Amino acid sequence: MAHFGKKKVYKTPSAVAGKDEQDEFIRKVRAEIAAKEADYRRRSLELHPWVCAKCGREFNESNLHLLTVHHKDGNHRNNPPDGSNWENLCIYCHEDEHARGVLADYVSETGAPEAGKPSSEDDKGSGLGTMNAAFEKFMKKKT
Repeated sequence: MAHFGKKKVYKTPSAVAGKDEQDEFIRKVRAEIAAKEADYRRRSLELHPWVCAKCGREFNESNLHLLTVHHKDGNHRNNPPDGSNWENLCIYCHEDEHARGVLADYVSETGAPEAGKPSSEDDKGSGLGTMNAAFEKFMKKKT
């Protein structure tokens, strides 16, 4: 996890005398972690333009709540000070980005053709063969 500013040094829970002190230590550390994680959105909006990195939609103060921060590596605790793990995405593109990951997991679990490899001559080069095969398998399972 990235540290913004001076690194704090804590006494470890084992160095603290009683249960109340241990509980207080844990509460304090959790609160600081939560504050840092909530802070990454503000920092990303300061570092990156108010534009969806995927669809190019522009945002202003009135609709900024629709612009979200996506962690490129999927790790919400990886928040480097330079913002290199973040990209601003509108809520629609952010949802699409995560849905693609779910679909990729499904395709790899079902044994569908590898991503990008067409399943038939008609789909060659379109990239749709994999999607069609995965969707057909999914629909067969539902019925």
